Amino acid sequence: MLRMVMAAVTLVAASPAFAQQPASGTPPDVRIETVASGLDHPWAIAFLPDGRLLVTERPGRLRVVTRDCRISDPIDGIPRVAASGQGGLLDVIVDRDFAQNRTIYFCFADPVSGGSRTALSRARLSEDATRLTDVRPLFLQDGPLSRGQHFGCRIVQMPDSNLMLTMGDHYYARDEAQNLANHIGKIVRIRPDGSVPPDNPFVNRAGARPEIWSYGHRNSQGAALNPATGKLWMSEHGPRGGDEINIPEAGRNYGWPVIGYGIDYSGAKIHEGTHRPGMEQPVVQWTPVIAASGLAFYTGDLFPAWKGNLLAGGLRCNCVVRLQLDGDRVVREERIPIGQRVRDVRAGPDGAIWVATDASNGQILRLLPAR
Repeated sequence: MLRMVMAAVTLVAASPAFAQQPASGTPPDVRIETVASGLDHPWAIAFLPDGRLLVTERPGRLRVVTRDCRISDPIDGIPRVAASGQGGLLDVIVDRDFAQNRTIYFCFADPVSGGSRTALSRARLSEDATRLTDVRPLFLQDGPLSRGQHFGCRIVQMPDSNLMLTMGDHYYARDEAQNLANHIGKIVRIRPDGSVPPDNPFVNRAGARPEIWSYGHRNSQGAALNPATGKLWMSEHGPRGGDEINIPEAGRNYGWPVIGYGIDYSGAKIHEGTHRPGMEQPVVQWTPVIAASGLAFYTGDLFPAWKGNLLAGGLRCNCVVRLQLDGDRVVREERIPIGQRVRDVRAGPDGAIWVATDASNGQILRLLPAR
């Protein structure tokens, strides 16, 4: 099924560095192609070298979408997940040396007595893509348990092959995002075997967890590697206001919940203010929120004017937000309406933009130029 959608420009509130101007070089139309339907809250997609697609479903299933758009039976070997609230089977990525080692990494809500926590595991995908073998946990989040909220759970493999994992504050434990003695509200950096890189910023600090890369994050559900700079970019949910895009750097504090741009869902004040010495400002913030989800840098040839742009999914805006960059600054924004809650955005090897929609009858969509 093919649908025609006009690209629409929308301006939003932003940090002072954000110029509220319409995007340039916009193609006249974007065509949206439905690749697969009938998925139960798909959360992440990952491309296999042979053109097939891995898709996670939040209730705990990993599937393959074939090149002729067939959806496989669930792949065997996924561990039990806490499929409650926002939890379940979440992100999946393919190792950069997958052709040699068949390795994938996946993130999920790990069920434990009294709640759940963010966990990261690795496994090998069988040649016929029907089962996982050598499933091994790499990282288990330490700190107060979640009651079903704010797991974060995006994985990025960096140029040095180390893994970055985003996490949330579990909603009720938001003050722990400032506590270096646990992993709540942090981004962690580990090696592909789960060990700690010796150059992590808190390796030699007493009372700090050595896996921590950055802290002061609320609920980071989007992450992507900028291929032009090798830096990690991430998006995170604010409460009522204050969704953010950040470039998390080693040892830096991104402020939650001490500073921010939103208020509590009750309308109560959360933050001391929007700025504080020693705490970083976002690259851009959205108030009202877009409910920021998946994140990707566009590197394809189908939309040549978009090369190097950052693409952010929006659960609330039902859109993909295209951000034009000047170095590390966002200078323009455009919103591409999808008409559904956007959970993941990926730049495909075919040059298209791939989207997973968050619904009980979720879809995998492909964005293409209309001409």
